[in-house]
Amino acid sequence: MAFFLRKLRPPSQELDKPWRTVSWTEAEKQQLLRTLNNFKTGSTEVNTLRMLLHGPVGAGKSSFFNSMDNVLQDRITTRALADSLSGKSFTMECKQFNLRKKAGSYFPFTFTDIRGMEQEEGNGVHPKDIPKILLGHVKNGYICNAENPISEGNPKYNENPSLNDRIHCLVAVIPANSISLMEQIVIDQLRKVRQKARDLGIPQVIIMTKVDEVCPLVKGNLEKVYASKKIKEKMEECSMRLGVPVNCIFPVKNYHDEDPGNTKMDILILKALLNIVNFASDYVLDQTDNE
Repeated sequence: MAFFLRKLRPPSQELDKPWRTVSWTEAEKQQLLRTLNNFKTGSTEVNTLRMLLHGPVGAGKSSFFNSMDNVLQDRITTRALADSLSGKSFTMECKQFNLRKKAGSYFPFTFTDIRGMEQEEGNGVHPKDIPKILLGHVKNGYICNAENPISEGNPKYNENPSLNDRIHCLVAVIPANSISLMEQIVIDQLRKVRQKARDLGIPQVIIMTKVDEVCPLVKGNLEKVYASKKIKEKMEECSMRLGVPVNCIFPVKNYHDEDPGNTKMDILILKALLNIVNFASDYVLDQTDNE
């Protein structure tokens, strides 16, 4: 009977050991914060690294920015407005967000949030605007127009962008709980953006949100994120569908109803952020070395 019950028991969702090593201590969190606080671009031509956030509607782009801001400010922030009810993109403009330090100065990196990608043709950011955003032609505050791309006569058009104006890292935000259900039209849009960034040599990462919603093991203990078979499968599926290597995919849990200061959530968010700024810095240094 005992043997029979063992056979009926569902297979474990936990790997024998984590496939990425993470220290989940408060000391690790503080070290990550110190590293980011002391971060410099390393280039005399670029004083601010610029990241572009993109992804499907409801993926958590704005929430990811707010979560980063929460960690760095150690308080609740809602600077990037998000909407959990609508099936349409809540972000309508190409909006750049600086990240403030507690002392009142700013980190040398910013994030630009754009309209989310929708399933219906003709919605979202105009395809011709994407390379212009990547090349720095689109100024902060431009209202995305799904029907017409930005023109050179538009006051929000930057005719002569410098390396400092360009996007230095492309950040796709993908929800773990819907990657399998994502319509092919959205996948195609994401891949087209990635291809444009690739042609420009811009590094790319994926932030995989909502990891707690796809794995009970992780929901019960976020430390299990890299020991979860389900999360590893989702990251591999995301890599296969979008073409981004698994080592450039970072799972996170955005702040939703938690008080700020959750060490485990903060460590995942800070590690993702540090990788993003390092990739962006490498890109900038490569560009200046080749000039």
